[in-house]
Amino acid sequence: MGIAVNGIEVSDLAIEQELPHHEDAANPLKQAVHEVVLRQVLLQEADRLGITGETDDARVEALFEREVKVPEVDEAACRRYYQSQIERFSSGALVEARHILFQVTPSVQLDLVRSTAELILAELQANPDRFDELARQYSNCPSGAVGGNLGQLARGQCVPEFEQLLFRMAPGELAGRLLETRFGLHIVQAMRRIEGEALPFDAVQAQIADELQRQSWQRALHQYLHILVGQADIEGVELEGADSPLVQ
Repeated sequence: MGIAVNGIEVSDLAIEQELPHHEDAANPLKQAVHEVVLRQVLLQEADRLGITGETDDARVEALFEREVKVPEVDEAACRRYYQSQIERFSSGALVEARHILFQVTPSVQLDLVRSTAELILAELQANPDRFDELARQYSNCPSGAVGGNLGQLARGQCVPEFEQLLFRMAPGELAGRLLETRFGLHIVQAMRRIEGEALPFDAVQAQIADELQRQSWQRALHQYLHILVGQADIEGVELEGADSPLVQ
């Protein structure tokens, strides 16, 4: 394929061996090439620094441990995060919800499903009292038989995107857009809400510190990869180092 890193050719065999790991990617070949090239950049840097290991993965991990440093997260940063995300650290919050599910399957036309769902949403915005009726008529969820009612939901009981939307909504609010999840397209309405009790900062400080430390390390790692890629002489492909699965 005419690809080289600092004058060292990347073989087609290496790319072929990497390819099966990226079958679910939008462009498997491109992703495999990027992965192999970035790994070469990292291993060459490990060679330059005299970093050894039993496997290539171990050498890459040792390189990251040596070169990617981030400061420890302090209590003040944890408290700021706690205050800005207080709803995440509450126990017992419940929202009674109902929805209309338009299921998406390989055998249906997504554009047609979306058009139908948008028409139903517009009708509900004009005539909210029809929710029960339209849920029974159109919903592909078993809850449609009871007007789309899902009962009282706590955090963790539904898929993340549904939860994120639902717990932001005010009681009685009908979402102004369709929600897309792996199950299909949803029209969502929040009904009665029972507020939870915020967990004390001391109970979640360690959890917050771990999360902020991971975020900080990820940013530092992305920056480090961009620097290495920018310094390397890469022929035959353009590489965005921070987009690699190596750093996920």
